[in-house]
Amino acid sequence: MSAGGGLPRLLTIMGSGETAPTMIKVHRAVVERLGPGPVHGVLLDTPFGFQTNAAEIASRAVDYFRDSVGVTLEVAGLRSAADLEPPHGDAVIATLAAAGFIFSGPGSPTYALRQWRGTLVPAVLAEKLALGGAVTFASAAALSLGAVSVPVYEVYKVGEEARWIDGLDLLGPLGLPVALIPHYDNAEGGTHDTRYSYLGEERLARLESELPEGVFVLGVDEHTALCLDLDAGTALVAGRGGVTVRARGRSTVLASGQTVSIDHLTELAEDLAHPSRPGATRDGGRQTDGDAAPGASGAGTAAPAAAPVGDSRSPLLEAIRAYEATFRAGRAAGDAAAMTVAVLALEDEMWSWRADTLQSDEMDRGRAALRAMMSELGKVAEAGTRPRATVVGPFVDLALALRAEARAGGRYDDADAVRDRLLALGVEIHDTADGVSWDLPGA
Repeated sequence: MSAGGGLPRLLTIMGSGETAPTMIKVHRAVVERLGPGPVHGVLLDTPFGFQTNAAEIASRAVDYFRDSVGVTLEVAGLRSAADLEPPHGDAVIATLAAAGFIFSGPGSPTYALRQWRGTLVPAVLAEKLALGGAVTFASAAALSLGAVSVPVYEVYKVGEEARWIDGLDLLGPLGLPVALIPHYDNAEGGTHDTRYSYLGEERLARLESELPEGVFVLGVDEHTALCLDLDAGTALVAGRGGVTVRARGRSTVLASGQTVSIDHLTELAEDLAHPSRPGATRDGGRQTDGDAAPGASGAGTAAPAAAPVGDSRSPLLEAIRAYEATFRAGRAAGDAAAMTVAVLALEDEMWSWRADTLQSDEMDRGRAALRAMMSELGKVAEAGTRPRATVVGPFVDLALALRAEARAGGRYDDADAVRDRLLALGVEIHDTADGVSWDLPGA
């Protein structure tokens, strides 16, 4: 609870993974801060409201929060500005205003901003941050929070000129005049640069020069959260990646687990923009004088090459590869139990990601891996995991012992018959001065 006895004022910004296993702990921490009683949560569904599968996306998000976080979300039912027409619209606004927790995530930032602009939605969100409540915005919704935003799909998919559009500027009153960029470390482009919400370095560098005076870039990596406690005035980085403060081409990165004051984020930006000013140091994650942070471009420093093909940094793909490796190791060792464990573990992993609104083919990749494992396991079940020589060895040794007895007793016809039957079964017999050996060619 806040010092005044009401709900704490919490703003959580996620770069991606908002309905993935990677962000469960962050969501739970937010909910725990809201108190021991039931939390009235609302899913603000506008960013994906234009999609034909909007109902499915909403349902998956509701299932995720119920099953993984322990919160029941009510779907706002605000897919377009038309849903705010009275009398239904009055009920939607009342629902948002009464919610202790508001969540919004995937979709199109441009679409969401167009629907929200000129309505009471921005005011209700600002009221929540000013008077008490938790707001968690991720991915597309996160893009809307800053003074300016990026028309991501229009630029990356349609080929429109990269440009800034007006954002909600909910962060400005909090002392953060920023262009908020989620998916900051995105690498799914492989051979081409898809960092910075698919802008890449060249376009971001140009756009950065067009930012309003005093506005800086605040980047949140994928499967990473910037958790702002507005009552305490602190900013905590949680998750797999980091949070980048960037100004005039210079960057500094706050690592996961690091906590700074919210004011310090702006101070870092000031130091980056004016590295020669008195007091500009490298303290608290600062990185100035054109010395670019890993994964960011610094003044006078060439942008790093795009991530190599296959370097997706995706936790789901990493898990798929790990289970595939475990499966292959089990196959090589003839360990059917280990192979089965790998199959079941991959199935569990994919189940835990079932609610995530992935916009890639990662789940298809997992299903293909699972099918391949099951197919291989079926072949193993048919043929057995142990080498043929190991399986038939005791029987071959018994036959050779009988052959040796027949030869010792002068029953050479019987001995030859044993040898011929073994040869017919694919067992090669080698009589040497050191004794008898055998093998199964191709086994």
